This record gives sequence, structure tokens and C-alpha cells, in this order.
Amino acid sequence: MRNDNLFVRNATGLVRSWSVFDAFIYAFFSINLVTLGFYIFSFSVWLPDAHMIPAMIIAAIFLIFMIVVYASMISIIPRSGGDYIWQSRILGSGIGFVVAFTGWVVILWHWVPLYGTMLCWNVYQPFLAILSEISGSESFVNAALWLNTQAGVLFCCVSVIVLASIIISFGMRWYARFQKFCFFVAIGGFILMLALLLLKTNAQFIAGFNHYVSSIFGGDSVNAYQQILTQTAADGYTPVAWSNMAIIPSLALIPMLLFWNMWANWGATLYGEIRGAGEFRRNLTGMVSALIGVTVLAIIFFAILNKSVGWEWFHAANYAFYMGDSPLPIFPYPALLASFLTDSALLQLILIVAMSAWFFGWCGTVFLSSTRVIFAAAFDRLLPEWISRVSPKTRSPINALMVMAVPSLIVSTIYAYSESFVEWTLATTLVISVTYVFTAIAAVILPYKHKEMYESSPVAKYKVLGIPLITICGVVFLAFMAWVFKAWLIEDVYGLANVKSYMYMGVLYLISLIVYISAKGLRKKQGIDLEKIYGEIPVE
Repeated sequence: MRNDNLFVRNATGLVRSWSVFDAFIYAFFSINLVTLGFYIFSFSVWLPDAHMIPAMIIAAIFLIFMIVVYASMISIIPRSGGDYIWQSRILGSGIGFVVAFTGWVVILWHWVPLYGTMLCWNVYQPFLAILSEISGSESFVNAALWLNTQAGVLFCCVSVIVLASIIISFGMRWYARFQKFCFFVAIGGFILMLALLLLKTNAQFIAGFNHYVSSIFGGDSVNAYQQILTQTAADGYTPVAWSNMAIIPSLALIPMLLFWNMWANWGATLYGEIRGAGEFRRNLTGMVSALIGVTVLAIIFFAILNKSVGWEWFHAANYAFYMGDSPLPIFPYPALLASFLTDSALLQLILIVAMSAWFFGWCGTVFLSSTRVIFAAAFDRLLPEWISRVSPKTRSPINALMVMAVPSLIVSTIYAYSESFVEWTLATTLVISVTYVFTAIAAVILPYKHKEMYESSPVAKYKVLGIPLITICGVVFLAFMAWVFKAWLIEDVYGLANVKSYMYMGVLYLISLIVYISAKGLRKKQGIDLEKIYGEIPVE
């Protein structure tokens, strides 16, 4: 019989205020085509023989196995905390806390600068560039370039912390409304961008690019477009042709693309607050739809981009930006490039503002999922009980939010003013992937270790040759990730073959381990046996 007195209280205080459609939008924004997507696509220049189209299709196929694992785990144990709850109950409290707390909490403190970069490149700088063209004032361009300074980087990071905190603090119901609004605005902006790219010719883009680079940034109005092609060719860079979609060379791009499209399960920690979370097919449909939908949009985008901007030129522009050789001194953000295809200042402004909804709808993901892991650990009495307090008005764990916001500010400050710190944080994405791997391990053994729980769940009927589907998909995903980890650890091109970063990640895991050991010892002195708590599934 359950002993609810083991937990902080008899109910979490959280409410199921999200629909499955809300969860779909959250997953859709988590695999964000415009923020993470355009960012990661730009790094493909370091693998010039690989083509993105076959790579993203193959990656999506393997990621469906991961989604099956997560949809199954959610259906079996639909609780806030996701990975932390599953791992701590199946693999052990120590593994569950150290892996999930590091991957979902400590690492996300280090993701704020990434979100800050996206805010700078996709919102602030394009918006200021268009304002400069409209007003004719250089002050807006100067402000855009100031954002590249140390103080500017910190400003963008602080903006993310403030925005995310405000959005989340109003609660899940309000968050759902906000992200739904952003979703439809973002799709509208994307359609407008595609329309401009589709209806205009390459010659019109060349003329528009040359004109606006000169008008806004003072570049060469005649040769800006050609200058990028000439300079990158002189540097020895030649991107793969659009028509050359060879599969074997493109496989090398998959480990890089995972930095973009691996996050359909980002909302797994929230399913204790989603209606119908116990229904396997609805969970599966939501996450798969998000992954396939974003993949299809990416393919459509590149096909249309090839017509007007040019596939080879787009890659050359990204290469020139990273090499510091571009006449365009800011990131070649595709929405900004599309805005150069119209002379209407109003239409340009509408496009940039509408496309910014991709960022604002995504911004809260940096903290929201993490707060539920923190809340779940506090509800288990491992972390201080005050962290599990829930606002009676918004039903949001405000104190858990502060545990994300305050350390993120410290990390962001170090990131902005220490050039070497960037190198130490390169492997942060790998740590989140490790969290997913441990959940897959838990999923593989769950039908055998907790047979009664599994057999009473909605996913028990899904078997292949008598083997649980969750186990099969877990094994396939683990094999896929073993190949990915090998590439990440060995190949310099992915930026993760870095001893300093692994040392730093080890320190972060050590911090989580110390927190666990210290908390367990303290609770023992208080007469609380944490292992009894971890022997139970948390109440709702």
C-alpha cells in the first residue's frame, strides 16, 4: 500500500492544464527550425561533402525510435519530472538524480548563452537592421554591432532569463495560450518568407542583397553577393551541390543535426500537467508530428531557397560569416535575406517581427522543463522542501524557477566576459543526450524489472515477436546513440572532442553527486529514508 506521507504532501499542487495539442506545439518549438535549425544548418559548412536533406531524413527515422521510448514511458508513468522520475525508480535514486539533475538543470544554466545568441541573431540584429534602413540612422546599426561585444552578449543572456522567467511564472495555462499565439504567428511569418523566396528570382535577390548591404552596412553595392562567392572559393570552400544528395557522405552530418532535431521529447518532464498523458498513441502522435512536420518544413525551405538565394551561395554566406570575410557583418539570417527581396519597409518589418515569434515561442523551453525536474526532486524530499512550493494562483513552482534563473545569470556573466569559458562548455549538448540514453536503458529493462507495472500499462499490448516494443525501440536508439557518441568524441568537426570540456562536464556531474550524497545524509539524520520514497511512484 502506498504511503503518501513519504512525500512532501499528498498532492503535487500541479494541475493538468495542457492539452495534447499544447504538448505538440511545445515539441514543435523545441525542434525549432528557425532558431536551432538555421543555427545548426550554418555549421554544415565544416562538412562540405555532406548534404542536409538525406541527413535530416535518416536522423528523423532513428529519432522516431527515441520518441516511441518516451511516449511509452510517459504512458506508463505520467508524472512531472520525466527522466528523473523514471531513472530514479528503475535505475536507482543516485543514478536518477545525478544524471537527470545534471542533464536537465545544471546544463540548462549553460544553455542560456545559446538562447541569447539566437535572440541576438534572429531578433535583435535583424530588427535593428531594418529599423536602420527605415530611419536612415546609423545608431540602429551601431546598436546591432554592439550586441557582439561582451556587454552585448550579457545583455542578450539577461534578456533571455527575464523573458523566460516572466513567461513561465504566469503558469502552464497562460504559457499554453502564449505559445499557441506564437505558433500561428510564426507559421504565418514562415509562409511570408517562403512566398518572397518563391516569387522572386535569383537576379532580384542579388540586386536586393547588394543594395541593402550597401544601404544598411556600407558595403560594396555592386559586388557584395559575388564577393562572398569569390572569397570563399579563394579559401578553398566548395559546398556540395544541391543535386548531389549522396547518402554515404551525408551520414557524417547526422551527429551535428541532432543538436537541432533531437528535442521532440523536451516536454517529457511536463506530462504530469498534460491531459491524456497516459494515452500512448496521443503522446506518440504529438511528438512524431512535431519531428516530421519540422523536417518537412526544412526540406521545403531549402528547395525554395535554392531557387532564389542559391544553395551554394547560402552555404558560402555562412562560411564567410564564420571566417569574418563577409560584407554582411551579422549572421545571414534567412528571414533577413528574404526581406531584401522587397522594397516595402512595412513588409520587411512585418516579416522580421512575425519570424521573431519562433524565438519567443521557444524562449521558455530553456527553463520550463527543468523546473519540473527540480520540483520533482524537492517533492521527493531530496532537495529542500521550499523548492516544491507551488503558487496557489498560477500553479507554477516559482522557487524552482529561481533555481534556474539565478545560476543562469552567473554562468552567463562568466560566458560573456571569459573568452576561454566557451571552450569549456562545448559538450553541454552531449550531457543532455546522456540523460536520454539512461532513460532508454530504463525503458529497455522496465518490462522485466517492473513487470506488474508494465503489464497494467497501455503499452503492454505493443510487442514484436513477443518482445515489448519499448525494449526493441530502446535498444535501436541506444545503438544509434553509440554511433553518434563515437563521432562526437572522436571527430573534431563536431566541436566535442575537447578534453577541457569533458573535465568541466565531469565537475558538473560531481557537483550533482555531492548534492545527492549530502541530501541523503541530511535526510537520514532527520529520520527520513529516501530509499522508501524512491520505492514509490510520486502522487499527482
